[in-house]
Amino acid sequence: MQPETLAVHAGERRPGPEGSVVFPIYQGTVYSVEPGTDYHDIKYHRLSSTPSQAYLHDKLAALEGGAAAVATASGLAAATTALLSVMRAGDHLLAGDVLYGGTHDFLTHHAEQLGWTYDFVDPSRPETWEAARTPATKVFLVESITNPLMRVGRLREVADFAREHGIVSVIDNTFATPINLQPLSLGFDLVFHSATKYLNGHSDLVAGCVVGSAPRIDAVRHTLNHFGGSLDPHAGYLLARGLKTLALRVRAQNSNALALAELLAAHPKAAEVHYPGLPDHPDHARAASLLSGFGGMLSFRPTGGAVAAAALVDAVRLPYPAPSLGGVESLITRPAVTSHAGMSREDRERIGVTDDLVRLSVGIENKDDLVADLTQALEKL
Repeated sequence: MQPETLAVHAGERRPGPEGSVVFPIYQGTVYSVEPGTDYHDIKYHRLSSTPSQAYLHDKLAALEGGAAAVATASGLAAATTALLSVMRAGDHLLAGDVLYGGTHDFLTHHAEQLGWTYDFVDPSRPETWEAARTPATKVFLVESITNPLMRVGRLREVADFAREHGIVSVIDNTFATPINLQPLSLGFDLVFHSATKYLNGHSDLVAGCVVGSAPRIDAVRHTLNHFGGSLDPHAGYLLARGLKTLALRVRAQNSNALALAELLAAHPKAAEVHYPGLPDHPDHARAASLLSGFGGMLSFRPTGGAVAAAALVDAVRLPYPAPSLGGVESLITRPAVTSHAGMSREDRERIGVTDDLVRLSVGIENKDDLVADLTQALEKL
């Protein structure tokens, strides 16, 4: 089935409980247990095994083309649990040199406590990976599209390199979504998302998920069971509902973001535009070969520096000034003072997060309205 159909029908129970077309919320915490049931199979919220959770897991797995999935209480819970399910004290990790701030901070603040070592590598430079690999390397962690410069690494090569050396390949697919990319088909072992963003799409819940083979997800779920990061059934219900429109939302966001990127690329008051759908983006050819759409995220630097960037954020009328992403509404932010504010200026500038960088999460509004609004804001600079 195509993504639009999977989003609606995958995981559904036919007929549903009591004949319901919409799968209900199982809020109860107590279920009868058959003798001999394994601990991890007992129906209990913390064990991610209740009917509401199992239903959501089936839908998530189908969308990513995986055999199994598990939902988590946040995107960071998905990232950390995926790593903790594989890594042990003494192990080594390769990680992309541009990561979501929470993932980066988890490694830099807690890896040493866990007995892990790590090296950051450029996902676009395979010739550097072997020198960073050690006999203790167990995981290679990357993102499908990085934040906030929208870089797309050599993802096929990452999966191949990991497989060749017996390393578990893990990818954050939040920005691309399973509509634009299914990393498992490239050979990745585990895919995770901040489901807070595109998967839910309505800016009203916090959740995450991990998808992969049944044995891999068993290990992830058992780890999650012990760390207690399961997703509440009501949030899971909202997430399953949001997933049903995922394909429609993402395709609209792809189209809108490309239109705004093209406007900015031609505008004299935009000095630099970062969007993989533009022919002059450094990863455009690779992105075109990997992705079925270039995503709803873009960033740019207006002429005039940080003062102009702040003025632009104030001048737009449709995007909300807010640091999250992936919802039906457009959002605008300056990463240097929001999502990346916790990093030192040196680290920010090393990855291209300058004080004048503006990031747009493009929603599903009418394309012409978005173009008109950004045009009037640029003309005020």
